[in-house]
Amino acid sequence: MYTTLSTARNARLNAMPLSEEFVRSGSWLFRWRSYLPFVFLPLILVAAMRYPVIESHPNLHFAWSLLSLCVSLLGLAIRCHVIGHAADGTSGRNTKSQVAESLNTTGFYSAVRHPLYVGNFLIALGIVMHSLAPWLVVIYIMAFALYYERIMFAEEAFLRRKFGRDFMAWSTQTPAFLPRFRQWKKAEVPMDFPKVIRAESAAVAVIAFAFPALEFVMHHATEGTVAIENSWYVLLASGVLLYAVARVMKRQLRRWLKHERILYAAAK
Repeated sequence: MYTTLSTARNARLNAMPLSEEFVRSGSWLFRWRSYLPFVFLPLILVAAMRYPVIESHPNLHFAWSLLSLCVSLLGLAIRCHVIGHAADGTSGRNTKSQVAESLNTTGFYSAVRHPLYVGNFLIALGIVMHSLAPWLVVIYIMAFALYYERIMFAEEAFLRRKFGRDFMAWSTQTPAFLPRFRQWKKAEVPMDFPKVIRAESAAVAVIAFAFPALEFVMHHATEGTVAIENSWYVLLASGVLLYAVARVMKRQLRRWLKHERILYAAAK
């Protein structure tokens, strides 16, 4: 009996239309989108140890490091702008299911349909570039395209079901991933800086840790030491400080929300 049901279920899955398969796999990747990119960590470390140029071209290495950091910071800036101007109940870090109380169509959403993923792409691209391995950059771009294509497909299927014609009108004139800034519309929601700090502390921590860590690996591979430029220590300390502030803010917010729920229950 169980074997028959299992066989029937597998047959239905095998007969599933390609669009539904994209939605199903995209929904699974959406739930794990914060963890699967860590698969690249071993490749980044291998690349950092295999392509050392610190001794032969120290100035070039430092200039390339700054360029890579700027790419990641650009991605962070995009995410901060998007999160800060996003309406409540949208553009969150939810992982269990899709959530959208309204359809964002202004700010970065007026230029590109998935600005948060553009930010993610640039943050990780800067880190991969810092490894000085051209082959890894190519692999990363190809993997990102395959990985996030399914996620974006699933998200848009959800938005199309929920917002119907409004989504279709917005999506037909807004590119999916490459921004079209000539159609920029000023964000309707004012910037919420506390929200940005709470939401993007993890991204700041990743950048602040990844670049100094790669520098440690490169210096150890070429010089046998872990001494790095002071600027990387400043970056690391700044990231740790901001992350600590964000954690305190999150804790205070949870306490405030708990207090409000208690007052609301007492009033009833």
